[in-house]
Amino acid sequence: MSKTVVGIDVGGTFTDIAVFSEGKLQIHKLSSTPEDPSKAVSQGISDAGITSAEFVHGSTVATNALLESKGSRTALVTTMGFEDVLEIGRQNRSDLYDIGLDKPPALVPWELRFGISERISHTGEILEDLNKDSIDTLVQLVRESEVEAVAICLLFSFMNPIHEQMIYEALNSLPNPPFISISSKTLPEFREYERTATIVINSYVGPLMSQYLEKLERSLGSGLRIMQSSGGSITTRIAGEEPVRTVLSGPAGGVVGAFHIASEAGYTNIITLDMGGTSTDVSLCPGEIKQTSSSNLGGYPIGVPMIEIHTVGAGGGSIANMDIGGALAVGPQSAGANPGPACYGTGESVTVTDANLLLGRIQPEQFLGGRMDLNVKRANHMVSDLANLLQTNVQPAAMGILRVVNSHMERAIRSISLERGYDPREFTLVPFGGAGPLHSCELAEELGITRVLVPRFPGILSAFGVAIADIVKDYSRTIMAKGSDVDTLLLTEEFSGMESLAKRELITEGLSEQDMVFQRFLDVRYIGQSFELTIDCPNLYSSKDLLGTISNRFQKVHRRRFGYADRNEPIEIVNLRIKLKVNVEKPFNIPHQFSSKSPDNALIGSKPVSFREGPIETKLFNREDLKTGNEIQGPAIIIQMDSTTVIPPHWTGTVDPYHNLIVEFNT
Repeated sequence: MSKTVVGIDVGGTFTDIAVFSEGKLQIHKLSSTPEDPSKAVSQGISDAGITSAEFVHGSTVATNALLESKGSRTALVTTMGFEDVLEIGRQNRSDLYDIGLDKPPALVPWELRFGISERISHTGEILEDLNKDSIDTLVQLVRESEVEAVAICLLFSFMNPIHEQMIYEALNSLPNPPFISISSKTLPEFREYERTATIVINSYVGPLMSQYLEKLERSLGSGLRIMQSSGGSITTRIAGEEPVRTVLSGPAGGVVGAFHIASEAGYTNIITLDMGGTSTDVSLCPGEIKQTSSSNLGGYPIGVPMIEIHTVGAGGGSIANMDIGGALAVGPQSAGANPGPACYGTGESVTVTDANLLLGRIQPEQFLGGRMDLNVKRANHMVSDLANLLQTNVQPAAMGILRVVNSHMERAIRSISLERGYDPREFTLVPFGGAGPLHSCELAEELGITRVLVPRFPGILSAFGVAIADIVKDYSRTIMAKGSDVDTLLLTEEFSGMESLAKRELITEGLSEQDMVFQRFLDVRYIGQSFELTIDCPNLYSSKDLLGTISNRFQKVHRRRFGYADRNEPIEIVNLRIKLKVNVEKPFNIPHQFSSKSPDNALIGSKPVSFREGPIETKLFNREDLKTGNEIQGPAIIIQMDSTTVIPPHWTGTVDPYHNLIVEFNT
């Protein structure tokens, strides 16, 4: 990269910064400031000595506001008679057999849901006009309610947005207009509940996100982009208008970074494992980064495109305790950055980090490159108290904590692989985050995975991925076309209209049309099915049998996902999707020449470390001093500023030409 690019990832415990300048990578890691995430960002940029650069930011502002129910006071404007769609939702439940299961509360209380008299048909025909008196009454109600944000979602507005636009213009003309979202712009798709929920979330987190971005822009200056959950970055203006697209931006950056590094090293079938301080995010990449347009966060459905990421409450800061049945439980609650694990000196709870420390897997004097002291005595005291409750000793209790948290991650990986028709044994596990490489080999062994790729800087890989992410904007449109109605002319006209709209929007953001690349996708299902699958759209002019080609692609994806396909069943195209991409220059990593098999130049000592087999004298290595070709026989601990890698017995690590650590099971 010829210019300076800074990737920023704000996590629950640490804020990571990756700086690319003149072909070199500089990394920084510091504690997050949950009360104001911009403080840690500004401090990290200052510590890095950056005065002018292009910044790309993975933000957790929208995520935290949603999960912690700390969003803005929001009103919902919908078609009269549909005010309770948020309460009704769907009949499916996250836990089918839990009769006491509580749904998350609606983000908009009933007194702030305003039904307006209007009606548009499923074909876009106006059945009942929206009159001026209704709009004036609505404006008055919104003004009196003193809301900070408004979500506008009318019935079938994705077929004809005219009424939503009229309401938007009326509300936006108020002296101090609230933050306003309209569904026909953000998510012009069918499914009333999911569309309404998505647009409500967008408005609910909108004011907080806008304020945060304004503060950050004042601090960092121009040249700021925001990472999306779909794996691409967007301008701050678009992110401010559609913050719902950023709710998983940090984890998405990690998947982008992991796939880039693994592909560079020759491994394209990977499972990513991002274990941070608060949670673990896993994603399966079968030769590509998989996306979904049907996600759920905190019990709320989100319909915008996201990378397929499964999250569990299993991080370095996850709290361990004895549950009501007397068994050891770990997570989902986390000690976070403040007060943090017991070993940080102020934490009041036993965490996974404390267990790793007492088992010898984390070296207290070298944590964060020696910049942070860990209190071993305090951790030992806290774990000892928990061990007494469990009627065992410190070492078995600490090992039990790791086994429990590993089982949470194992179930998460099985859910994205085996439950979707993929054998995890055919994939390479790519761990990152501060805690990922600590657990990866033992976790891989449980899953039958024989190869683990630990990136050069695993602790800041999400920040790396954020920095290299292409500029991407997703667009969609519902068409509901049965197979017999599908032809080249129909799809060409629809796609051309969407692409023209996308070009106009991105050109106003200062991007060149010559740099834009479009990808086309189709959401397809059997007629009568409840949900659809996304496939690549074939070339509309080279396919002699367009419907046949579409059907063949759909059948293949359907068989992979559900285990069967029926070619005799008619299909329909539900949605059209396009992805507008502007490629961003990537850093070129020059392979290093073979140096030596012996890693002795990086050896810094040995200590007893506890594994399943018991305490074993284990060699300690400094990651910075490892060279291409070095082979490390387990057990071993690889220490670096941003993370620690554990190589258990029966595993061997080799440094590849890109300075990744390839750890393989000795079969």
